[in-house]
Amino acid sequence: MTTTDIHRTIETIFRIERARLIAGLARMVRDVGLAEELAQDAFVTALSEWPETGIPTNPGAWLNATARRRAIDLIRRHKMLARKHAEIGRDLSEADGADLEAIEAAMDDDVGDELLSLIFVACHPVLSPEAQVALTLRLIGGLTTDEIARAYLTSEATIAQRIVRAKRTLGKAAPSFEVPRGRERQERLSSVLAVIYLIFNEGYSATSGAALTRPILCAEAQRLARILAGLAPEEPEVLGLLALVEIQASRLAARIGPDGMPVPLTRQNRGRWDRLLIHRGLAALERAEALGGSQGPYVLQAALAACHARANRAEETDWTRIAGLYDLLRLAMPSPVVELNRAVAHSVAFGSDAGLRLLDDIDPAALPRYAPLPAARGDFLFRAGRLPEARIQFERAASLSRNEQERAFFVARAGACSQPKGPNDEPIVSRE
Repeated sequence: MTTTDIHRTIETIFRIERARLIAGLARMVRDVGLAEELAQDAFVTALSEWPETGIPTNPGAWLNATARRRAIDLIRRHKMLARKHAEIGRDLSEADGADLEAIEAAMDDDVGDELLSLIFVACHPVLSPEAQVALTLRLIGGLTTDEIARAYLTSEATIAQRIVRAKRTLGKAAPSFEVPRGRERQERLSSVLAVIYLIFNEGYSATSGAALTRPILCAEAQRLARILAGLAPEEPEVLGLLALVEIQASRLAARIGPDGMPVPLTRQNRGRWDRLLIHRGLAALERAEALGGSQGPYVLQAALAACHARANRAEETDWTRIAGLYDLLRLAMPSPVVELNRAVAHSVAFGSDAGLRLLDDIDPAALPRYAPLPAARGDFLFRAGRLPEARIQFERAASLSRNEQERAFFVARAGACSQPKGPNDEPIVSRE
């Protein structure tokens, strides 16, 4: 294995381990910015040592041990854990591996998961909701500022400033890094749900890069949603989010063809959908609706996903119900993306002209560089037989997309406009 190959392997390992590493370090040093730096230091050390010593049998444990040794050095120097020392009656100057385990045990909480604990901590009320979500997407999801900016439909500079200010504000506030309970936890719940939701979305439809999906992010969001549902089993929106990510994840294997290109929903091999995940999702949705949460935004989105999951064949999909659910969702969760998906649903249920009319009601300034908007317009025009106009829209969508496979898909759609009928003439549904 060449040095370049080893470096690539290290980068992949670090991407996988990064969030958990930061979460554990943050509980030790009580500073999310410093925890990021310590994790990065461990990564740099690996880049320096592993090409000579080889990749460890357990690389995650190696990174963790390296970062924590550095953290202990800093703790000794700056006495950042004085309060915890008093609680456990230990002298930090004698700290070793056993002491570190005792310190961590003293910081245990009823969540039982470091990543989810860090999300709750980062969603502190001293931060604005936007800052809470941006910070945790960066820390936990490992999303770049560009990816977060695209999720928020704003500029990368705005997100970068938001994250820097959030770290600074948390540092000044010196909050407890223990998971809140009772009412305080409830007040942070909406931000925590938003974080898990956006992490899943980035995994389901990657905003940039060579791959259409990032399954590791989807799996992490599912895991966090399941833990959260165990903590709050009577919260309809928690169950709604769980239902949504389970049902959506059931389609991951069928969303990409052998050539790496996206497979539209109506052409997917439904035999490849994961029936166990669908069953779990539908069960969670049923519980959420039984608790009276049928009008919540996550429950509504889960109900939309369930419409597809319940259809054994694409032509059996109840698009009239889907259009009606989007009519409700636009009230519960107003956003231009919801309006776009509503237009798509109405175009399928009631014809292309209905979809075009709804698209005309969306302010273009609200989605200035959002590729699915011209893609949807191109689809409506294509199905209306207005092929030259459709081609222009698909070409614009391709120019806006930052994902290589998505861009190739739009280019193929543009090429199909030179034919009476194209192979991919299904409705395009933008990111959910």
